[in-house]
Amino acid sequence: MLAIQNLKSGYNGMEILHGIDFELKPAEIVAIIGPNGAGKSTLLKSIFNLAKIYSGSIIFEKKELTSLPAYQLISLGISYVPQGRQIFSALTVKENLEMGAFTIKENIEDRISKIYNLFPFLKERENELALNLSGGEQQILAIGRALIQNPKILLLDEPSLGLAPKIMKEVFEKIIAINKEGIGIIIVEQNAKQAVNIAHRTYVLEDGKIALTGGKEILEDQRIKNIYFGGR
Repeated sequence: MLAIQNLKSGYNGMEILHGIDFELKPAEIVAIIGPNGAGKSTLLKSIFNLAKIYSGSIIFEKKELTSLPAYQLISLGISYVPQGRQIFSALTVKENLEMGAFTIKENIEDRISKIYNLFPFLKERENELALNLSGGEQQILAIGRALIQNPKILLLDEPSLGLAPKIMKEVFEKIIAINKEGIGIIIVEQNAKQAVNIAHRTYVLEDGKIALTGGKEILEDQRIKNIYFGGR
């Protein structure tokens, strides 16, 4: 579905990723974990053409993406939820969802209804200002806004950032529900255990390179224990 080959990318002439090979299969959840500064968010931004691509290729459904602007990527079926719950706090819940549909000309209400079916509390609070939602609810709203585009792939950058453990669990449950709708998901997470447990496969990044790949057994690797669990 998505294939990245020998990707080198970064910002302002500085290379952050050094030859990344990566793939996402249809309806798969792939987690990207690793220490701070490893290049995890840069990988997502490279897919969405928000980082500078120096060399390599990103192929989605046999189409090269590296020269396409973000709005064209959205129309192809790729949506991106950046780190930090970037919602429009002065707008209502429904207005936030409508902002996600700005490139859509028809069936907007049907698409919003689909989001409400997936996340019923958004319907209950559709006329409230987004500012009044809890952190977890704001994160779900940001994800719902991205889903308005009916994506084939959803890119999630640190969706659990700053959330209490109970709310974090609920967010991960929603991510699983989204994936069951047939949407492929690439998730960058500092919460390695949660991310690996919901993922079909995991890539570990270190210093801009793939250091390790695997399934849930990756949590037993000593390098992962050293990074996240103090060697335990």
